[in-house]
Amino acid sequence: MTGDHEHNAHDHDHDAHDHDHDHHHDHDHDHATGIRGVLRDIFRPHSHDASDSIDSALEETDRGIRAVKISFAALFVTSILQLVVVVLTSSIALLADTIHNFSDALTAVPLFIAFRLSRRPPNRRYTYGYRRAEDLAGVFIVAMIALSSVVAGWEAIRRLIHPQRVDHLGALLVAGLIGFVGNELVALYRIREGNAIGSAALVADGHHARTDGFTSLAVALGAVGVWAGFDRADPIVGLGISIVIFAVLLGAARQIYYRLMDAVDPIIVDAVERVARATEGVVDVSATQARWLGHRLVADLAITVEANLPVRDGHAIAEQVRHRLQHDVRHLDDANVHVDPEGADPHQLTGHHRHV
Repeated sequence: MTGDHEHNAHDHDHDAHDHDHDHHHDHDHDHATGIRGVLRDIFRPHSHDASDSIDSALEETDRGIRAVKISFAALFVTSILQLVVVVLTSSIALLADTIHNFSDALTAVPLFIAFRLSRRPPNRRYTYGYRRAEDLAGVFIVAMIALSSVVAGWEAIRRLIHPQRVDHLGALLVAGLIGFVGNELVALYRIREGNAIGSAALVADGHHARTDGFTSLAVALGAVGVWAGFDRADPIVGLGISIVIFAVLLGAARQIYYRLMDAVDPIIVDAVERVARATEGVVDVSATQARWLGHRLVADLAITVEANLPVRDGHAIAEQVRHRLQHDVRHLDDANVHVDPEGADPHQLTGHHRHV
């Protein structure tokens, strides 16, 4: 990988993989009351054992499904409220933002299907299981972002060429604020849950929702511009929204590309090697690889042990390495540990088959 590639991969995965410090999180066990308490209970479900939730693949998948359901409901309600105002005001900026919000809500559908598929066990055809479905859902999310950018841009240009009066500016302003609050709550929730379970698709969708929130504020600014006498402020803001959506498209496409190309944060590789080297009986670690299958990791590595160890002892050390990796590296489901004896190169017979 190039240096730029590693840097970008680090940017989008680092928050989810601080292996030494956030494996066990401290939790506030006080239950807030009132509106604040209701919101916290909905968007931040309480748990008395965070490590259990993080370490269990099944619970992480359930957590992803819950995040998808809640965020879909929140964005759908936000979009409906905005659509009512679109009918009243004929605002192209609000229409562009509403279209984007609807597309953002609909991205929950393929994510939900992907999380459900990921629970299926491997079989003779899908020997690694169905976890790649989550990455395919990410491709759909990118396609939806692209479509919403084109539609919003087309409508904005059409309204610039054929201006139309915008009414009910007060309602338009309120709708923009509703869009901002709804999207920001969803963004905070999706990003937090996506980072917690290691889901690039869910994190990308969270950033998508955050951008929607700021574009909703832009709609409110367009209403203020029209109120101040600048009639073309509304379609100009709509055009700006389409440009922002395109910028989101580039970032989301990059993240999904990394997953499809098996790119990982180098910190993950460092953590695998550090844990393996710290295992008793391991002389050295080499040929370390890791990749994501949906929101779970698998690793391959070779360990060097003393040359005169019995096969049984070498296998026991490999199993100890595998066990420690499953406990100490976040989101790691399994590790394939190859054992090499210390001393001469044991791969002379197959060395010429290795790719450069």
